[in-house]
Amino acid sequence: MAERAGPALVDVPPQECPGTGSEQAGKAAACQGCPNQGLCASARTAGPDPAIEEIKEKMKTVKHKILVLSGKGGVGKSTFSAHLAHGLAEDETMQVAVLDVDICGPSIPKIMGLEGEQVHQSGSGWSPVYVEENLGVMSVGFLLSSPDDAVIWRGPKKNGMIKQFLRDVDWGEVDYLIVDTPPGTSDEHLSIVQYLSATCIDGAVIVTTPQEVALQDVRKEINFCRKVKLPVIGVVENMSGFVCPKCKKESQIFPPTSGGAEAMCHALNVPLLGKVPLDPQIGKSCDMGHSFFSKIPNSPATLSYRDITQRIQAYCRHDHPQEERNP
Repeated sequence: MAERAGPALVDVPPQECPGTGSEQAGKAAACQGCPNQGLCASARTAGPDPAIEEIKEKMKTVKHKILVLSGKGGVGKSTFSAHLAHGLAEDETMQVAVLDVDICGPSIPKIMGLEGEQVHQSGSGWSPVYVEENLGVMSVGFLLSSPDDAVIWRGPKKNGMIKQFLRDVDWGEVDYLIVDTPPGTSDEHLSIVQYLSATCIDGAVIVTTPQEVALQDVRKEINFCRKVKLPVIGVVENMSGFVCPKCKKESQIFPPTSGGAEAMCHALNVPLLGKVPLDPQIGKSCDMGHSFFSKIPNSPATLSYRDITQRIQAYCRHDHPQEERNP
């Protein structure tokens, strides 16, 4: 018999909410006046979140779900998420969506040329903002009055927002859902894994740079994935060398002092999906909100991105059939 879910909380909890699992639940000063106060104080919220089943139903129209993670900030994770989506969407028969759950630093709207766009409500939920007919995006950045607004939220409010994105957005029929997460292993990561736990997540792509200071945190990220039973599709080494456009000589801007991602992947038995070289045009394209692929289709970075995209597609299609994952 399935475990009975506890009573549902009213969205959205107050900003200073101590959380339903805290001893202060329903008792803290922040709880005064909250419609959930009596429910939290009674400890009747124990049990699976009923939203998990609602999200499972909603996600039935999404074939593949890929999380993009990074241990360290500034390694190009959101840039990779955006270009993975662009690469997949080049096949016009594919429907691709990007969900930006980097609540405090939503950069996907800027990278994808959607800054200033707003979310519209329909009878079937929130409508994603579309870059192309087959590429939709949802981000907390669309809910801010200005891109300079700071999002100062504690964990419970972030979790409530992620739950809303997964449950209330009208994704429609989607082949690939790319989830761009913040750096590290925090509330957002736990929430997205928990809420998608019943929906067959294909796995995670972890982005790093070659130097040991970044790899140190990637090892933690891989350990996190193993603890929460999230498959690791592979690692992408970003900013991997720089080829001078004039003399064609290659330089290591971030020297791989401990062997880079390749040595780490070998030691941890994790696939290395590929290495993306530094290219100033990538940063320029992101600032302009354009796809790097369309601007410089034959650059080494573009070719590397395409190869990595094909490897991820092969993983999703053949290597790990959905029915074998996340039983």
